[in-house]
Amino acid sequence: MWTPAALASEFRRYRKTVWRVVEAQHRISTNRLAENSEDQKRLEELAEQAKPNLPKSARGLHYLFASPFRYGHKSPSRFRRADERPGIFYASEAESTAIAETAYWRLRFFSRSPDFVPGNRTSEHLSFSVAVSTSRAVDLSRPPFDTSVKNWTHPDDYTACQDFARIARKAEVQLIRTLSARAPGDGYNAAIFDPALFAGKEPAYRQTWHFRFEQGRLNAIAAFPGGGNFAFEPEMFGLPGLRQV
Repeated sequence: MWTPAALASEFRRYRKTVWRVVEAQHRISTNRLAENSEDQKRLEELAEQAKPNLPKSARGLHYLFASPFRYGHKSPSRFRRADERPGIFYASEAESTAIAETAYWRLRFFSRSPDFVPGNRTSEHLSFSVAVSTSRAVDLSRPPFDTSVKNWTHPDDYTACQDFARIARKAEVQLIRTLSARAPGDGYNAAIFDPALFAGKEPAYRQTWHFRFEQGRLNAIAAFPGGGNFAFEPEMFGLPGLRQV
């Protein structure tokens, strides 16, 4: 069992550009509720007041940066227990890895919904990048942590990761680097605990992606002028195959 002091002795420098993929909710949705720009501004101010408070270091950041730290979701994630706050900004070191992570969660939702048959509707996602830098990172893919790599990349059981993250928070770890469980081999993820790591306040908008389930697989297609195209079958992630209407 690691202690905060022992963990602090393993700090590494981390300086990279990381990627995140989100559902395309970046367009202003309050437009349809307001008659003019003044009413819209007031509506957005009221909505902001109703939200949980942001950590101090996240204030003033673009909402794509800040939102993950605001909420404590009821469903746990790899390095966060249910309802634990502040939240974590999960990202990947390659755009393709972030796409694979997103594809897994969509296919997992499909496969675990009883009697659900995915249609062929296209959903829109947005990938964006941000440079991060810290001297308080730990790398679970390197010694002495790599001996427990099966714990860090278990597809479903996050207990070891959450226990580690609890100690990491006490040690004031700002970032945890780990192998991706969804894009094994050369895929790496970063769990960012402190928004102070971001090099800027605005993300670099990179690419719109269209996700579409057809012929038993989920296709991720980059919108023009991008040329990326990925295909993911449920079995690639250890999920049961899906039928389609």
